[in-house]
Amino acid sequence: MMPPPPNQLYTVFSFIGFVMCAIPMYWHLKAQNIGTCLYMAWTGLGCLIQCVNSIMWNKNMVNRAPVYCDIVARIQAGHNAAIPACSLCINRRLYKISTAQTSIVTRAEKRREVIIELLIGLGIPILQIVAQYVVSGRRYVIYEDVGPMLYTAPRIPSVPLFSAWPVVIGCVSFVYCVRTIYHLYKRQHLRNEIISSKYGVNRSLYIRLMMLAGAEILGTIPLGSFIIVLDVKDGLRPWVSWADVHRNYFKIMQIPSSVWKHGRNSAIGGELYRWLLVLCAFVFFAFFGFADEARQNYRHAYWSLASLFNHSTSSGTAIGSLHATSSLPQLKSNTRGAMISVVKTRIRRDSTVSFSDQLSVPSTSTPSEPKLDVAIDQVPLPEPTAPSASSSADGSQGQSLQPPKTTSGIVPASVPPQLPDTVNSTIASTSTFFSDAADTV
Repeated sequence: MMPPPPNQLYTVFSFIGFVMCAIPMYWHLKAQNIGTCLYMAWTGLGCLIQCVNSIMWNKNMVNRAPVYCDIVARIQAGHNAAIPACSLCINRRLYKISTAQTSIVTRAEKRREVIIELLIGLGIPILQIVAQYVVSGRRYVIYEDVGPMLYTAPRIPSVPLFSAWPVVIGCVSFVYCVRTIYHLYKRQHLRNEIISSKYGVNRSLYIRLMMLAGAEILGTIPLGSFIIVLDVKDGLRPWVSWADVHRNYFKIMQIPSSVWKHGRNSAIGGELYRWLLVLCAFVFFAFFGFADEARQNYRHAYWSLASLFNHSTSSGTAIGSLHATSSLPQLKSNTRGAMISVVKTRIRRDSTVSFSDQLSVPSTSTPSEPKLDVAIDQVPLPEPTAPSASSSADGSQGQSLQPPKTTSGIVPASVPPQLPDTVNSTIASTSTFFSDAADTV
């Protein structure tokens, strides 16, 4: 008999399986795909538990956490029917879509479908945990390198109470799957319309759901039948009493790897369960981890992280630029009732944005200069004074005019002495520009 793979290899693969189930969870929850979400939850939880167990009980079989082992054993009992029940949810939903008479789904119908799928995906595993306790001969058994495992007493009632559940659920799912294919073939002219509108499932997602459910059915029924055959070959004793089955319930068996790895049934029971969880996780990710909606979510997550990183790195530069330009005074000048408004410019560079307060200079930018987005803060103009005789004549548009005498209500523009010569020349040219504009009006 071929020896099992190294325990460290399983630790790596089980953790990868948990990550594969956790990645698509967000957008399936957003789309309210209850069956697929429950499938990911049960499979991912199983991979995570077995990963932790392979680390905690590596090269040992110490009963170090009894409460945790009890919880793990109950979850393993639920896993016997959980994944087939999730496949039943998926097949039932696909059948409802294929037989829909209308593409309009009310809120009450959606709520009812969610409740039914939760009862199937959570209710059936809970019932399985209760039923397995009837034939549970021990709390759990600790296998070296594997950790705590569920123990079912070899009694005849263990077949209908535990072993047969995956086969029965798989047969019901198979009926739904066959009827779904039949209705889709029969209503081929309505197939695209129904799939694109009912429950928000597009054609690609519908096909992948059918492939996942079909693969699970093809694996569940033969594998469940194989386990039943092994149990029968090992010998099933008749039911005597509750006390007979549970007389050793609180005695914890601890089995070294040198014993269970060389036994056929114990090796199958110890390795098959935990590796099947990893296989289910990889199969699910193969169907849904590389789809169009998955790639869109990957790109969205990447750009969100990239923008967050760029924002954190550029915030220091932007704040420093604000402090550097805040010392520039706001200048005002008065020419014939016109006031020079301050222009706020934003210089576009690669990923760093800096803000500064500057004066607008018309027709002075060159192609090599950074591109400016200019937004002038409009300031209401005061009532113009009566023009003088020298400025009332027409035809003086292209001539430079003398500045008018200041009135009592208008303060003449003044330039602070500490400003550089470039700013003075800018203000002079801007004043001339507004003077010509005011005389033209």
